[in-house]
Amino acid sequence: MEGEKKTKGRQKIEIKKIENDSERQVTFSKRKSGVFKKASEMATLCSKEVGVVVFSESGKPFSYGNPSIESVAHRFIQQQQNQNQNDDAHFMIEAHHQERVDGMSRMHNELESQLEVDRLRSKELRERERAKASEDHGGPGWWNQPIEELDLAGLKQMYASFERLHNDLFSYLSNTTSAGSSSSGGTAGIPSALPPGFGYGSNDGR
Repeated sequence: MEGEKKTKGRQKIEIKKIENDSERQVTFSKRKSGVFKKASEMATLCSKEVGVVVFSESGKPFSYGNPSIESVAHRFIQQQQNQNQNDDAHFMIEAHHQERVDGMSRMHNELESQLEVDRLRSKELRERERAKASEDHGGPGWWNQPIEELDLAGLKQMYASFERLHNDLFSYLSNTTSAGSSSSGGTAGIPSALPPGFGYGSNDGR
Protein backbone atom coordinates (compact mmCIF):
# COMPACT_ATOMS: atom_id res chain seq x y z
CA MET A 1 0.00 0.00 0.00
CA GLU A 2 1.40 3.33 -1.10
CA GLY A 3 2.42 5.63 1.78
CA GLU A 4 2.83 2.79 4.29
CA LYS A 5 6.02 3.00 6.40
CA LYS A 6 8.55 0.30 5.51
CA THR A 7 10.50 0.72 8.79
CA LYS A 8 9.47 0.77 12.45
CA GLY A 9 11.05 4.20 12.92
CA ARG A 10 13.20 5.18 15.84
CA GLN A 11 12.87 2.67 18.64
CA LYS A 12 13.30 3.40 22.35
CA ILE A 13 16.37 1.59 23.62
CA GLU A 14 16.18 -0.10 26.97
CA ILE A 15 18.83 1.36 29.28
CA LYS A 16 20.89 -1.56 30.46
CA LYS A 17 24.38 -2.92 29.90
CA ILE A 18 25.05 -4.11 26.34
CA GLU A 19 26.36 -7.64 26.60
CA ASN A 20 27.86 -7.86 23.11
CA ASP A 21 31.42 -6.46 23.22
CA SER A 22 31.56 -5.00 19.71
CA GLU A 23 28.13 -3.41 20.02
CA ARG A 24 29.10 -1.99 23.39
CA GLN A 25 32.29 -0.40 21.94
CA VAL A 26 30.38 1.10 18.99
CA THR A 27 27.77 2.51 21.36
CA PHE A 28 30.49 3.93 23.61
CA SER A 29 32.13 5.72 20.69
CA LYS A 30 28.85 7.19 19.46
CA ARG A 31 27.64 8.23 22.92
CA LYS A 32 31.04 9.73 23.76
CA SER A 33 30.91 11.93 20.70
CA GLY A 34 27.35 12.92 21.55
CA VAL A 35 28.28 13.85 25.14
CA PHE A 36 31.24 15.96 23.97
CA LYS A 37 29.00 17.69 21.42
CA LYS A 38 26.42 18.54 24.11
CA ALA A 39 29.21 19.83 26.39
CA SER A 40 30.53 22.04 23.58
CA GLU A 41 27.05 23.42 22.91
CA MET A 42 26.58 24.18 26.60
CA ALA A 43 29.92 25.99 26.78
CA THR A 44 29.05 28.10 23.71
CA LEU A 45 25.43 28.84 24.53
CA CYS A 46 25.95 29.56 28.23
CA SER A 47 29.51 30.96 28.02
CA LYS A 48 30.65 28.62 30.80
CA GLU A 49 33.72 26.55 31.47
CA VAL A 50 32.90 22.89 30.88
CA GLY A 51 35.00 19.78 31.34
CA VAL A 52 34.13 16.15 30.64
CA VAL A 53 36.34 13.09 31.19
CA VAL A 54 35.39 9.58 30.06
CA PHE A 55 37.37 6.35 30.42
CA SER A 56 36.96 3.50 27.96
CA GLU A 57 36.55 -0.10 29.03
CA SER A 58 40.30 -0.60 28.60
CA GLY A 59 41.06 2.42 30.79
CA LYS A 60 41.95 4.90 28.06
CA PRO A 61 40.88 8.46 28.93
CA PHE A 62 38.94 10.77 26.63
CA SER A 63 38.26 14.37 27.54
CA TYR A 64 36.72 17.59 26.38
CA GLY A 65 37.29 20.97 27.97
CA ASN A 66 36.45 24.58 27.33
CA PRO A 67 38.76 26.46 27.44
CA SER A 68 40.74 23.27 28.24
CA ILE A 69 40.36 20.22 30.39
CA GLU A 70 43.48 21.24 32.38
CA SER A 71 42.04 24.68 33.14
CA VAL A 72 38.71 23.26 34.24
CA ALA A 73 40.37 20.56 36.33
CA HIS A 74 42.71 23.08 38.01
CA ARG A 75 39.80 25.37 38.86
CA PHE A 76 37.81 22.46 40.25
CA ILE A 77 40.71 21.21 42.41
CA GLN A 78 41.52 24.74 43.67
CA GLN A 79 37.89 25.30 44.65
CA GLN A 80 37.80 21.98 46.50
CA GLN A 81 40.96 22.91 48.41
CA ASN A 82 39.51 26.31 49.35
CA GLN A 83 36.32 24.61 50.49
CA ASN A 84 38.32 22.17 52.62
CA GLN A 85 40.27 25.06 54.15
CA ASN A 86 37.04 26.88 54.94
CA ASP A 87 35.65 23.71 56.47
CA ASP A 88 38.79 23.32 58.59
CA ALA A 89 38.61 26.95 59.73
CA HIS A 90 34.92 26.58 60.56
CA PHE A 91 35.67 23.40 62.49
CA MET A 92 38.41 25.13 64.50
CA ILE A 93 36.12 28.07 65.31
CA GLU A 94 33.35 25.74 66.41
CA ALA A 95 35.78 23.70 68.51
CA HIS A 96 37.12 26.85 70.21
CA HIS A 97 33.59 28.10 70.85
CA GLN A 98 32.56 24.75 72.32
CA GLU A 99 35.67 24.71 74.51
CA ARG A 100 34.76 28.14 75.92
CA VAL A 101 31.19 27.04 76.52
CA ASP A 102 32.40 23.90 78.32
CA GLY A 103 34.80 25.98 80.43
CA MET A 104 32.06 28.41 81.46
CA SER A 105 29.77 25.50 82.25
CA ARG A 106 32.42 23.91 84.47
CA MET A 107 33.00 27.25 86.23
CA HIS A 108 29.26 27.65 86.79
CA ASN A 109 29.00 24.16 88.26
CA GLU A 110 31.97 24.80 90.53
CA LEU A 111 30.42 28.08 91.78
CA GLU A 112 27.10 26.32 92.39
CA SER A 113 28.90 23.63 94.38
CA GLN A 114 30.79 26.24 96.42
CA LEU A 115 27.59 28.16 97.13
CA GLU A 116 25.91 24.96 98.29
CA VAL A 117 28.84 24.23 100.59
CA ASP A 118 28.65 27.78 101.99
CA ARG A 119 24.89 27.45 102.54
CA LEU A 120 25.35 24.18 104.39
CA ARG A 121 28.18 25.65 106.46
CA SER A 122 26.07 28.71 107.35
CA LYS A 123 23.16 26.49 108.30
CA GLU A 124 25.44 24.37 110.48
CA LEU A 125 26.81 27.49 112.21
CA ARG A 126 23.29 28.76 112.92
CA GLU A 127 22.33 25.38 114.36
CA ARG A 128 25.43 25.40 116.58
CA GLU A 129 24.59 28.91 117.80
CA ARG A 130 21.04 27.83 118.62
CA ALA A 131 22.36 24.73 120.41
CA LYS A 132 24.82 26.86 122.43
CA ALA A 133 22.09 29.35 123.32
CA SER A 134 19.88 26.44 124.34
CA GLU A 135 22.59 25.06 126.61
CA ASP A 136 23.21 28.49 128.15
CA HIS A 137 19.53 28.98 128.96
CA GLY A 138 18.67 25.42 129.87
CA GLY A 139 16.79 24.66 126.68
CA PRO A 140 15.81 26.13 123.33
CA GLY A 141 15.59 29.93 123.43
CA TRP A 142 11.98 31.07 123.31
CA TRP A 143 12.98 34.12 121.25
CA ASN A 144 13.95 31.81 118.34
CA GLN A 145 10.46 30.33 118.07
CA PRO A 146 7.02 31.72 117.20
CA ILE A 147 5.01 32.27 120.38
CA GLU A 148 2.26 29.86 119.24
CA GLU A 149 4.86 27.08 119.03
CA LEU A 150 6.18 27.54 122.56
CA ASP A 151 5.54 24.78 125.06
CA LEU A 152 4.93 25.34 128.77
CA ALA A 153 8.64 25.54 129.57
CA GLY A 154 9.17 28.09 126.80
CA LEU A 155 6.25 30.21 128.03
CA LYS A 156 7.67 30.16 131.55
CA GLN A 157 11.05 31.30 130.22
CA MET A 158 9.39 34.11 128.28
CA TYR A 159 7.38 35.18 131.35
CA ALA A 160 10.48 35.08 133.57
CA SER A 161 12.36 37.23 131.07
CA PHE A 162 9.57 39.82 130.97
CA GLU A 163 9.43 39.76 134.77
CA ARG A 164 13.17 40.47 135.01
CA LEU A 165 12.80 43.23 132.42
CA HIS A 166 9.95 44.79 134.41
CA ASN A 167 11.91 44.66 137.66
CA ASP A 168 15.04 46.13 136.07
CA LEU A 169 13.01 48.91 134.43
CA PHE A 170 11.17 49.66 137.67
CA SER A 171 14.43 49.79 139.59
CA TYR A 172 16.02 52.10 137.04
CA LEU A 173 13.08 54.47 136.98
CA SER A 174 12.90 54.48 140.76
CA ASN A 175 16.57 55.45 141.04
CA THR A 176 16.44 58.17 138.39
CA THR A 177 13.27 59.81 139.69
CA SER A 178 13.76 59.46 143.46
CA ALA A 179 15.92 62.58 143.73
CA GLY A 180 13.50 64.87 141.89
CA SER A 181 10.19 63.50 143.19
CA SER A 182 10.78 62.88 146.90
CA SER A 183 8.49 65.74 147.82
CA SER A 184 5.64 64.51 145.61
CA GLY A 185 5.31 60.88 146.59
CA GLY A 186 8.50 59.17 145.67
CA THR A 187 7.82 56.71 142.86
CA ALA A 188 4.23 57.68 142.19
CA GLY A 189 3.14 57.02 138.64
CA ILE A 190 5.64 54.17 138.07
CA PRO A 191 3.89 50.82 137.44
CA SER A 192 4.74 48.33 140.14
CA ALA A 193 3.64 45.22 138.33
CA LEU A 194 3.03 43.79 134.90
CA PRO A 195 -0.35 44.63 133.36
CA PRO A 196 -3.36 42.67 134.62
CA GLY A 197 -4.07 39.68 132.49
CA PHE A 198 -0.40 39.08 131.85
CA GLY A 199 -0.46 36.53 134.64
CA TYR A 200 1.68 38.43 137.08
CA GLY A 201 0.00 40.26 139.93
CA SER A 202 2.56 40.54 142.74
CA ASN A 203 4.59 43.60 143.47
CA ASP A 204 7.89 41.73 143.92
CA GLY A 205 10.91 43.61 142.93
CA ARG A 206 9.81 47.07 144.05
